[in-house]
Amino acid sequence: MRLQDKVTIVTGAGAGIGRAIATVAAAQGAIVVVTDVNGEAAAAVATELGGPATSYAVDVTDRACVAAMVAAVTAQHGRIDVLVNNAGWDKAVPFVESEPDLWEKVIDINYVGVLNTCRAVLPIMATQGSGRVVNLGSDAGRVGSSGEAVYSGAKGAIIAFSKTIAREMARHQVTVNVVCPGPTDTALFASMGGDNPKLREGLTRAIPLRRLAAPEDIAYAVAFFASDEASFITGQTLSVSGGLTMS
Repeated sequence: MRLQDKVTIVTGAGAGIGRAIATVAAAQGAIVVVTDVNGEAAAAVATELGGPATSYAVDVTDRACVAAMVAAVTAQHGRIDVLVNNAGWDKAVPFVESEPDLWEKVIDINYVGVLNTCRAVLPIMATQGSGRVVNLGSDAGRVGSSGEAVYSGAKGAIIAFSKTIAREMARHQVTVNVVCPGPTDTALFASMGGDNPKLREGLTRAIPLRRLAAPEDIAYAVAFFASDEASFITGQTLSVSGGLTMS
């Protein structure tokens, strides 16, 4: 199996895309560390996965909390092979109607959280001389998305940040890539209007493959970047959008 015995941290894995990533990784042999701000949800996913899976309640915006989790994982397993930065959040609102408290929350969760986890994990991977980082961007960060100005900016920052650390970490044989989901059928999508039948129908018509992404569609792309099969791929951004955006 492509991820056999790879110690794999997945943030925001209590539901949605993160849960699918954790599930696919476990099915491909990974030792999955399920983290989520909702500790109970993380524990439930780890229980479902069974085997060596463990869970931690982690707020990625809290640097000390992230450091404690990384220290515990390293103490238990002696290494970290894969880091998947999936944790994210958004609230749809036109930018001119938004306020700084929303900006701060969106940037902290979607961007600063990635800085925190990468800062904690990359030195470990450098010492090992190996590692895979897969950051979840968004097509909103590639082409923009109405009502998601700050989120789009944060995800665009993830893409640029990932390219930079891919350059910096290449000499340590650590790869860094970005997976950008398009519209994906999750609870977060539903909370942002995705449960509106007209919106869903319109998006489905706009997507060349004529359906929303399932969380598993994103998970399989992440698993590829996390695998040894992608050992010569770094600094790349992959849209998983059914053809909604192409470049």
